[in-house]
Amino acid sequence: MSLARTCLARLLPLAAALALVAQPPAATARDYAIGEKLQASPPRAAKGKPATGVGYKEKTWDDLMPKDWDPMAPLKGLKLDNLQDSDPRAIEALEKIRAAWTDAPIEPSLDGARIRIPGFVIPLERAGGKVSEFLLVPYFGACIHTPPPPSNQIIHVRAAKPAISMRTMDTMWVSGTLHAGKVDTEMGQAGYRLSAEWITPYP
Repeated sequence: MSLARTCLARLLPLAAALALVAQPPAATARDYAIGEKLQASPPRAAKGKPATGVGYKEKTWDDLMPKDWDPMAPLKGLKLDNLQDSDPRAIEALEKIRAAWTDAPIEPSLDGARIRIPGFVIPLERAGGKVSEFLLVPYFGACIHTPPPPSNQIIHVRAAKPAISMRTMDTMWVSGTLHAGKVDTEMGQAGYRLSAEWITPYP
Protein backbone atom coordinates (compact mmCIF):
# COMPACT_ATOMS: atom_id res chain seq x y z
CA MET A 1 0.00 0.00 0.00
CA SER A 2 1.34 3.45 -0.87
CA LEU A 3 2.11 6.02 1.81
CA ALA A 4 -0.85 8.12 0.68
CA ARG A 5 -3.28 5.24 1.05
CA THR A 6 -1.68 4.24 4.38
CA CYS A 7 -2.14 7.79 5.72
CA LEU A 8 -5.69 7.97 4.44
CA ALA A 9 -6.46 4.59 5.96
CA ARG A 10 -5.29 5.92 9.30
CA LEU A 11 -7.71 8.80 8.88
CA LEU A 12 -10.65 6.40 9.20
CA PRO A 13 -10.85 5.64 12.94
CA LEU A 14 -14.52 6.55 13.16
CA ALA A 15 -15.51 4.50 10.14
CA ALA A 16 -13.02 1.69 10.61
CA ALA A 17 -10.78 1.64 13.66
CA LEU A 18 -13.44 3.05 15.96
CA ALA A 19 -15.90 0.56 14.53
CA LEU A 20 -13.74 -2.30 15.74
CA VAL A 21 -15.64 -3.49 18.77
CA ALA A 22 -13.40 -4.81 21.50
CA GLN A 23 -13.95 -8.24 22.94
CA PRO A 24 -14.70 -8.18 26.68
CA PRO A 25 -11.30 -7.60 28.31
CA ALA A 26 -9.92 -9.94 30.92
CA ALA A 27 -9.78 -8.83 34.52
CA THR A 28 -5.99 -8.58 34.23
CA ALA A 29 -3.85 -6.44 31.92
CA ARG A 30 -4.05 -7.43 28.27
CA ASP A 31 -2.82 -6.42 24.86
CA TYR A 32 -5.04 -4.35 22.60
CA ALA A 33 -4.92 -4.09 18.83
CA ILE A 34 -4.56 -0.65 17.26
CA GLY A 35 -8.05 0.75 16.84
CA GLU A 36 -9.58 -1.48 19.50
CA LYS A 37 -12.23 0.10 21.71
CA LEU A 38 -13.41 -0.59 25.24
CA GLN A 39 -16.81 -1.93 26.13
CA ALA A 40 -18.90 -0.42 28.86
CA SER A 41 -19.20 -2.31 32.11
CA PRO A 42 -21.16 -1.66 35.30
CA PRO A 43 -19.45 0.45 37.97
CA ARG A 44 -17.71 -1.50 40.69
CA ALA A 45 -17.26 -0.30 44.23
CA ALA A 46 -14.26 -1.09 46.38
CA LYS A 47 -15.11 -2.47 49.79
CA GLY A 48 -16.38 0.34 51.98
CA LYS A 49 -16.27 2.91 49.18
CA PRO A 50 -19.06 4.24 46.93
CA ALA A 51 -19.16 3.18 43.28
CA THR A 52 -17.58 5.79 41.03
CA GLY A 53 -20.63 5.70 38.76
CA VAL A 54 -22.98 7.12 41.38
CA GLY A 55 -24.12 10.60 40.40
CA TYR A 56 -22.63 10.39 36.91
CA LYS A 57 -24.29 9.47 33.63
CA GLU A 58 -22.36 6.96 31.57
CA LYS A 59 -21.55 8.16 28.06
CA THR A 60 -20.11 6.51 24.98
CA TRP A 61 -17.68 8.16 22.59
CA ASP A 62 -20.41 8.34 19.96
CA ASP A 63 -22.38 10.54 22.37
CA LEU A 64 -19.62 13.15 22.08
CA MET A 65 -20.32 13.67 18.37
CA PRO A 66 -23.35 15.64 17.11
CA LYS A 67 -25.71 13.20 15.41
CA ASP A 68 -25.74 15.17 12.15
CA TRP A 69 -21.93 15.38 11.85
CA ASP A 70 -20.27 13.16 9.26
CA PRO A 71 -16.53 12.74 9.98
CA MET A 72 -15.96 11.12 6.60
CA ALA A 73 -17.58 13.85 4.49
CA PRO A 74 -14.23 15.16 3.10
CA LEU A 75 -13.52 11.72 1.63
CA LYS A 76 -16.88 11.20 -0.07
CA GLY A 77 -16.43 10.03 -3.64
CA LEU A 78 -12.69 9.49 -3.27
CA LYS A 79 -11.36 6.07 -4.38
CA LEU A 80 -8.40 5.43 -2.08
CA ASP A 81 -7.10 2.44 -4.04
CA ASN A 82 -6.41 4.64 -7.06
CA LEU A 83 -4.28 7.20 -5.24
CA GLN A 84 -0.50 7.32 -5.22
CA ASP A 85 1.74 9.27 -2.84
CA SER A 86 2.26 12.12 -5.30
CA ASP A 87 -1.39 12.36 -6.34
CA PRO A 88 -2.60 15.92 -5.59
CA ARG A 89 -6.00 14.47 -4.71
CA ALA A 90 -4.44 12.43 -1.90
CA ILE A 91 -2.63 15.45 -0.49
CA GLU A 92 -5.76 17.58 -0.77
CA ALA A 93 -7.88 14.89 0.94
CA LEU A 94 -5.42 14.61 3.82
CA GLU A 95 -5.44 18.35 4.36
CA LYS A 96 -9.22 18.58 4.14
CA ILE A 97 -9.89 15.87 6.67
CA ARG A 98 -7.20 17.09 9.05
CA ALA A 99 -8.81 20.54 9.01
CA ALA A 100 -12.30 19.07 9.41
CA TRP A 101 -11.24 16.90 12.33
CA THR A 102 -9.33 19.68 14.07
CA ASP A 103 -12.52 21.77 13.94
CA ALA A 104 -14.86 18.85 14.70
CA PRO A 105 -18.03 20.09 16.44
CA ILE A 106 -18.80 19.07 20.00
CA GLU A 107 -22.17 18.04 21.38
CA PRO A 108 -23.35 21.23 23.17
CA SER A 109 -25.84 19.40 25.39
CA LEU A 110 -22.89 17.78 27.21
CA ASP A 111 -21.36 21.07 28.34
CA GLY A 112 -21.46 20.96 32.13
CA ALA A 113 -22.68 17.35 32.26
CA ARG A 114 -21.48 15.00 34.98
CA ILE A 115 -20.37 11.90 33.11
CA ARG A 116 -18.34 8.72 33.37
CA ILE A 117 -16.58 7.31 30.33
CA PRO A 118 -13.95 4.61 29.71
CA GLY A 119 -10.92 5.19 27.54
CA PHE A 120 -7.19 4.97 26.98
CA VAL A 121 -4.95 7.54 28.68
CA ILE A 122 -2.04 9.59 27.39
CA PRO A 123 -0.23 11.31 30.30
CA LEU A 124 0.74 14.93 29.61
CA GLU A 125 2.10 16.13 32.93
CA ARG A 126 4.02 13.91 35.32
CA ALA A 127 5.68 14.84 38.60
CA GLY A 128 7.25 12.31 40.92
CA GLY A 129 5.42 9.43 39.28
CA LYS A 130 2.06 11.19 39.61
CA VAL A 131 -0.08 12.35 36.68
CA SER A 132 -2.48 15.27 37.05
CA GLU A 133 -3.12 16.04 33.38
CA PHE A 134 -3.76 13.61 30.53
CA LEU A 135 -5.74 12.96 27.37
CA LEU A 136 -8.50 10.36 27.27
CA VAL A 137 -9.05 8.75 23.86
CA PRO A 138 -11.52 6.14 22.56
CA TYR A 139 -9.28 3.48 21.03
CA PHE A 140 -5.85 1.94 21.45
CA GLY A 141 -3.07 3.80 19.65
CA ALA A 142 -4.98 7.08 19.25
CA CYS A 143 -2.65 10.11 19.20
CA ILE A 144 0.34 7.74 19.31
CA HIS A 145 -0.10 6.40 15.78
CA THR A 146 -0.73 9.55 13.76
CA PRO A 147 -2.95 11.22 12.78
CA PRO A 148 -4.98 11.92 15.95
CA PRO A 149 -8.74 11.36 16.10
CA PRO A 150 -11.21 14.22 15.56
CA SER A 151 -11.07 16.76 18.36
CA ASN A 152 -14.54 15.71 19.56
CA GLN A 153 -13.03 12.29 20.26
CA ILE A 154 -10.30 13.60 22.57
CA ILE A 155 -10.92 14.72 26.16
CA HIS A 156 -8.38 16.79 28.06
CA VAL A 157 -8.52 15.68 31.69
CA ARG A 158 -7.32 17.44 34.82
CA ALA A 159 -7.45 15.26 37.90
CA ALA A 160 -8.55 16.60 41.28
CA LYS A 161 -6.18 14.06 42.80
CA PRO A 162 -3.09 13.05 40.78
CA ALA A 163 -3.04 9.45 39.57
CA ILE A 164 -0.12 7.24 40.56
CA SER A 165 1.78 5.02 38.12
CA MET A 166 -0.36 5.92 35.11
CA ARG A 167 1.18 4.71 31.85
CA THR A 168 0.46 5.61 28.24
CA MET A 169 -2.50 3.58 26.91
CA ASP A 170 -3.59 2.40 30.35
CA THR A 171 -7.34 1.83 30.42
CA MET A 172 -9.34 3.93 32.87
CA TRP A 173 -12.82 4.96 33.87
CA VAL A 174 -12.94 8.72 34.33
CA SER A 175 -15.81 10.43 36.15
CA GLY A 176 -16.32 14.16 36.46
CA THR A 177 -17.76 17.30 34.91
CA LEU A 178 -17.36 17.70 31.15
CA HIS A 179 -16.94 21.11 29.54
CA ALA A 180 -16.83 22.27 25.95
CA GLY A 181 -13.59 23.99 25.03
CA LYS A 182 -10.63 23.19 22.82
CA VAL A 183 -7.23 22.46 24.31
CA ASP A 184 -4.14 22.23 22.09
CA THR A 185 -1.52 19.67 23.13
CA GLU A 186 1.48 18.20 21.37
CA MET A 187 -0.46 14.93 21.06
CA GLY A 188 -3.56 16.43 19.45
CA GLN A 189 -6.34 18.94 19.96
CA ALA A 190 -9.02 18.05 22.48
CA GLY A 191 -12.56 19.30 21.93
CA TYR A 192 -13.58 18.73 25.54
CA ARG A 193 -12.20 19.41 28.99
CA LEU A 194 -13.05 17.22 31.96
CA SER A 195 -12.49 17.94 35.65
CA ALA A 196 -11.96 14.42 36.94
CA GLU A 197 -13.23 13.56 40.41
CA TRP A 198 -12.73 9.82 40.06
CA ILE A 199 -10.14 7.89 38.05
CA THR A 200 -10.38 4.13 38.37
CA PRO A 201 -8.88 1.21 36.43
CA TYR A 202 -10.98 -0.32 33.68
CA PRO A 203 -13.00 -2.50 33.77
